[in-house]
Amino acid sequence: MTAVFKPIRQKKLSEEIIVQIKKLISDGDLGPGQKIPSERDLAAELGVSRPSVREALMVLEALGFLESRQGGGTYVRPLGDVIMPDPLTDMIKHRDPMMLHALTEVRSGLESWSAYLAAKRAKTSEIEHLRELYASMVEHAKKGQWSATLDIKFHLTIASASHNSLQVHILHTIQELFQTTIMVALEDFYSKEGHIEQLLSQHREILEAIEARNPELARSRMQQHLTLVEEKLAVFLPKEKSYLN
Repeated sequence: MTAVFKPIRQKKLSEEIIVQIKKLISDGDLGPGQKIPSERDLAAELGVSRPSVREALMVLEALGFLESRQGGGTYVRPLGDVIMPDPLTDMIKHRDPMMLHALTEVRSGLESWSAYLAAKRAKTSEIEHLRELYASMVEHAKKGQWSATLDIKFHLTIASASHNSLQVHILHTIQELFQTTIMVALEDFYSKEGHIEQLLSQHREILEAIEARNPELARSRMQQHLTLVEEKLAVFLPKEKSYLN
């Protein structure tokens, strides 16, 4: 009989650390943009040597799960960054009209579902955070401003409140692309066209639907809001409007 069995090899400590960190990321316990403890703190927490931790972090960074940032610290990358092919990213960054339209469609479907799930699953602390973000939006609006950063934080908080870790990672990537390409431009566009009150009203209605634990209404309100975004995108790219109809 031909031997088909192979000797069982004990895993290296660094491999065990890699498995544990990847599981924390996939389970959502380590979210996109979250800082990983330092090598020393991780070593103490896991009861292993610093070289083992260093080796594990280097592998995870090479695989695209983590990134080292200037100024110190290692952070979790959105899983979508690992999946998203560079050519597609480049097309979006160069404002390819078909890709931007595709992006808004994907965003609309995912975020509407996030709002639905958030209305069912959001913790009290998450709803409170949404209230705080909305209050900051109101303060910016009083100055005739619309903050792309606050807008995206509001939407990502809803995604987080869906408690679907894969959806959170995907939406984080999409929102980063959206902010890179369009949100900053629309920030000025909204202000000039006087749409701030409409935006505030829509964000308030989404928040109220989630607070009321009404999933269908939350989904509908989010869909209504993202339809407005797509309409403004069509105006922002008038030469390519035919793609966006």
